[in-house]
Amino acid sequence: QVQLVESGGGLVQAGGSLRLSCAASGRTFRRYAMGWFRQAPGKEREFVAVISWSGGSTNYADSVKGRFTISRDNAKNTVYLQMNNLKPEDTAVYYCAAQFGSYTYTGVADFGSWGQGTQVTVSS
Repeated sequence: QVQLVESGGGLVQAGGSLRLSCAASGRTFRRYAMGWFRQAPGKEREFVAVISWSGGSTNYADSVKGRFTISRDNAKNTVYLQMNNLKPEDTAVYYCAAQFGSYTYTGVADFGSWGQGTQVTVSS
């Protein structure tokens, strides 16, 4: 398993941008697909984006396509989520998660390691 620590959350106005980072411990980071999820108050945790171990394959939730970009730097054991044109409905706690292997499943249960989350608040 890997340990994950998110950073980069904050308060931003609608239309603004934020970049989230997730630093992973361990030397096996490149063996994991990495994902971002979010959870708004009173709602279930939902998939946002996933990237394969090599970075060659990505997948996004329809609600963020064209606005969010997931990327990774295996040399730095870090995965990123660039969020542009943010909307109030993007307000949530954002979680980084790791999925061992070469597949890029998008279910919460497919990810075995989770960070503690970082708050993103978008004001209108």
